[in-house]
Amino acid sequence: MTSQAAQASPDTRDETPATASGRSIGSLVRRPETGALIGTVGVFIFFAIFGGKDFVTPGGASSWLNVAGELGIIAIPVGLLMISGELDLSVGSVVAASSMVLAIVSGFWGAPVIVGIALALALGAAVGLINGVIVTRTRVPSFIVTLATQFALAGLTLGFSRLLTSNVSVAIDAGEWGHLLLGQLIGHQFEVAIFWWAIVVVVVGWIVHVAKFGNWIFAIGGDLESARAAGIPTNRVKVALYIGTGLGAALVGVMETILYNSAQVAKGQSFVFNSIIAVVIGGVLLTGGYGSVFGIVLGTLTFSIVNQGIYYTGWNADWASLILGVLLLAAVLMNNTFRKMALSYSPSAPKAKKGRG
Repeated sequence: MTSQAAQASPDTRDETPATASGRSIGSLVRRPETGALIGTVGVFIFFAIFGGKDFVTPGGASSWLNVAGELGIIAIPVGLLMISGELDLSVGSVVAASSMVLAIVSGFWGAPVIVGIALALALGAAVGLINGVIVTRTRVPSFIVTLATQFALAGLTLGFSRLLTSNVSVAIDAGEWGHLLLGQLIGHQFEVAIFWWAIVVVVVGWIVHVAKFGNWIFAIGGDLESARAAGIPTNRVKVALYIGTGLGAALVGVMETILYNSAQVAKGQSFVFNSIIAVVIGGVLLTGGYGSVFGIVLGTLTFSIVNQGIYYTGWNADWASLILGVLLLAAVLMNNTFRKMALSYSPSAPKAKKGRG
């Protein structure tokens, strides 16, 4: 197979610098994060100019990095799931439910904080497992399944919270070690969630772009039946990805609870569409099979900069949603343009040199 590939590939030794340069440009355009990188740099420069000097100070950076840290922990697994061709709309309710589990178990009942954290994360994994099993066994679209889970879990969280505590908000003190690991403000500005996000990016980036599991994700998103025919355990991969989204959302719920010393049944709902927006801005296709971890990181940063940058401009914050909507549409159009350019790009073959027979 190696020899056949070698014979089929063109002789690159005689390529001109222009051809090699063209091939490099084509490879760059083909990258899913190219459009996201342009968007991130563009919005940062924009708000650095119109947001005033406060935007580029450590305090200004912390405002959007804190948003990016929490959102990114959810956006990374959601993005992988979307690359595989599926959606998860239940992450908002998982954030709220895991938050209330921790607060009730360790705040209201007084159990050790580690027990509350473990149960909260287990809840997130269980919800992901249920979503994954239902989607893969019934073939019902993931949009419907996870939307149903979103509403059902929200109702369960509200009902059990009132039943057990007669309240929709529960206070908790996670102690020194809990705040140190999961709810600390470093330098009184930067949430520790930023560093957890960095860990998630490194670990998941290796899994997706180095390990065999990452190839399986892209294969499933590109052509499910071909991936199944090739022996890829498609159902198990999807279930694992759903468990990942549940764990990511539960971790954010735990961190928010410890940071703010309380939990509320209504928190976390903004993560549902914000995570999808960040992932799409990062170059991931809703139809699956295309995207990258780095692109998702850039999309998360872009969303967070716009989300917080509007407050530094002095403009009416009521326009923030409009700007985010325009940004989302522009990102999709730009990503589609880059993909079309990549598909249509074909560097000219090198001309044969005189004297070669």
